[in-house]
Amino acid sequence: MNKKFVDMLVVLLITAVITLVGNFIGYKINPIAAIPGMLILIGIVVVGILLAEIIPVKLPSIVYISLIGIIITIPGFPGAAFFTAMVSQVQFLSLTTPVLAYAGISIGKDLDAFREVGWKIIVVSMFVFVGTFVGSAIIAQVVLKLIGQI
Repeated sequence: MNKKFVDMLVVLLITAVITLVGNFIGYKINPIAAIPGMLILIGIVVVGILLAEIIPVKLPSIVYISLIGIIITIPGFPGAAFFTAMVSQVQFLSLTTPVLAYAGISIGKDLDAFREVGWKIIVVSMFVFVGTFVGSAIIAQVVLKLIGQI
């Protein structure tokens, strides 16, 4: 195994542990019960990354990871019910915590690059954040109205 692959596995395992802790604290899901789902998610990520490396069509690994996740949970796919049941023990927001922390650390090491961009990045970021929030709120409002929840 090369160093890059080992480093990726270490990051995945750290992310998994943080996710399991967040899953327990935030959603009271026993980490032991969530381990099978977490292992499935790690397996999907590893296979997706390997596919991105070996398939000659250069697509980001997230494409392969998403496709694998979609395919194995399609009703009628062998084991779909099992995969869905196991992965449902890992809450989405528990997964976002370590990912966002990693993104923050990554951005923090590039502060010099941000200083070069200047104050304009703050203005653009604020418009993006506000636009995303307002857009999401509008979509949620429309969907909730359509399904009769509000």
